[in-house]
Amino acid sequence: MKVLLHTCCAPCTIYPLKILRQDAHDITSFYYRNNIHPYTECVQREETLREYASKENLNVICQKGYDMEEFLRGVVFREKDRCAICYHERLETTARYAKKGNFDSFSTTLLYSRFQKHDMIRSIGEAVGTSLGILFYYHDFREGWKEGIEESKRLQMYRQQYCGCIYSEKERYFQDEA
Repeated sequence: MKVLLHTCCAPCTIYPLKILRQDAHDITSFYYRNNIHPYTECVQREETLREYASKENLNVICQKGYDMEEFLRGVVFREKDRCAICYHERLETTARYAKKGNFDSFSTTLLYSRFQKHDMIRSIGEAVGTSLGILFYYHDFREGWKEGIEESKRLQMYRQQYCGCIYSEKERYFQDEA
């Protein structure tokens, strides 16, 4: 099966790529940029992904532009729902690329992270796939969480410390002193 894999970063790609290739799927990575803040973080993640992809013979499609403002307009005043909004935007964009590129399905490395809302991702992915007429490929990649972390450290990859958006960066680093 030809799968377009939404890719948030290189470290989270390691295990899903391994499993999908073991199952004999043809994988192309899709890097969605608008939700990664600040821009320097976005570029750092993209560079790390490109380096890893080169070593792994993985084709990468990178979203053009950097519409941070549109992302923020979509979540402002709905911060409590920002993850659902963000998942939907990333998965819908990936599905549209997959459909246009004649892929058989699409999936996401978000299904690898223990920190993501797994059931929500699956539900949104399946709904988006149904609405656009392309299969959402589901696999719970969390089983390889430790293996992926160990491999990313062995490869001395840049490993970000937050999901990507400015809100998750704040949650990671800001300590309320009240």
